[in-house]
Amino acid sequence: MRSRIVIAKRKQARLRPPYLAIAGLAALFAAGDHAGATDRRSERQVESIESRTAGEPVMAIVSLHSQRVIVYDAQGWILRAPVSSGQKGRETPAGIFSVIQKEAEHYSNIYDDAYMPHMQRITWSGIALHGGVLPGHAASHGCVRMPFDFAERLFDATRLGMRVIVAPSDVAPVEITHPVLFQPKPGAGVLAATRTAEADEATRKADRAKLAAGTAYREVAQAMVPVRSAENLTHRAEAQLAAAETALGSAASAEAKENAERSKAQVAARIVDLQVQLAAAKAELQPKLDALASARDAAAVAETARVAAAEAARQVAREREPVSVLISRKTQRLYVRQAFEPILESPVTILDADRPIGTHVFTAMERTNDDGNVRWTVVSLDDGRHGGAVEPQVRARGDHARDVEPMPTDPISAKSALDRIVIPQDVLDRIAGIAPRSSLIITDEALSSETGKGTDFVVLLSGEPQGGIKMRRRGPGDEFSYARSRGRMLYWRSPFALPFSNW
Repeated sequence: MRSRIVIAKRKQARLRPPYLAIAGLAALFAAGDHAGATDRRSERQVESIESRTAGEPVMAIVSLHSQRVIVYDAQGWILRAPVSSGQKGRETPAGIFSVIQKEAEHYSNIYDDAYMPHMQRITWSGIALHGGVLPGHAASHGCVRMPFDFAERLFDATRLGMRVIVAPSDVAPVEITHPVLFQPKPGAGVLAATRTAEADEATRKADRAKLAAGTAYREVAQAMVPVRSAENLTHRAEAQLAAAETALGSAASAEAKENAERSKAQVAARIVDLQVQLAAAKAELQPKLDALASARDAAAVAETARVAAAEAARQVAREREPVSVLISRKTQRLYVRQAFEPILESPVTILDADRPIGTHVFTAMERTNDDGNVRWTVVSLDDGRHGGAVEPQVRARGDHARDVEPMPTDPISAKSALDRIVIPQDVLDRIAGIAPRSSLIITDEALSSETGKGTDFVVLLSGEPQGGIKMRRRGPGDEFSYARSRGRMLYWRSPFALPFSNW
């Protein structure tokens, strides 16, 4: 069941024209009102699932044919809205991407400082999803424009790494099972829980060891007081003894000598008593010093164990993070990336390698239980080499195309592709445990040059127009060149220019 949700209309600024307005300016305002009305109609076409509680978005599929984006969670679609993709000559490239950067307030340094609110970048060369004007057809310079309020809503719901598929046609994921599809390593969940419990226990032991060392230190500090006191009194008495000996040596009379000898004897006796006290205090201190040394050693050992246990827990946790695996028929290789970083690359066997295999995106949607298998879906993409390419002006079918439900992927084709894949066992053993949001991509294509630092796999369908990406060649530091300060004011074009820029 679904329901249409009417997004609140944005407040429109109304300008009263001057009494003697020129005809060109009046025509410009008329064009702007028309575009604004078109955008408001687009926002009324935003849909949201109501029959269940929507989960976190897992993937978004942009259909170039129907000019629509549909967002899926683990159970099915949750949001969909019209879009405006790249116009002819600047087409949004069809292929496989992921969200690699998010910026709520973004301005382009390529297209007249164009405002691109709630930007979610999918290539470092500048292709992104963002809020924008929707004229009802493909009109951008390669990005995917979405209704402003929908872009904000989607921005708040997604996170980095969400899969974005730009499909030439209308296609929907279907559930699939196959022996080649990766599954979590047996006992991975139990192992993760065990490592976490071990790390927690090691932390508690380290804390207790630190407390014991602190207690031992305080006891040593207390036991040092009588030792220091006895040492100070002994030093003072020894100074007094030296003074008495000097006085005795300089005494001129018998009475003076007698007094000096008596003082010397008293001081000597005092020194003997103090030495006894010092020995007793040191005897009481020594066990506490030994206990402190032992406590510090134990604390050091416990801290080492804590660090090792924490690292083991982190390693297991990392292995349970989503991984992306790509198998390319063109290169005959298997690639693995995790957290936007390359992990593994290896040769792979594709049976009947001279025959096309297609492009298929398999996604692990959710765990079937706490420590069991994951449920997979697949989206298969067609391209121009198989007769599936449609020119942008034909793709934009307007409201009628968006009313048509997307065609579910044919699982037979996807299973046939999986049947042709042979992955060596040693490679399987090296692939980290599969978790929800993990993916397996099988494609005829090679990796796009857009795949690199800070990206997941980027695959472009070579049989489809790619004008929008050919104009945006990636260069050093491009990933930072589009950012603008949040406090920066919008730059509006001259009123005599086009009413809306092509973003």
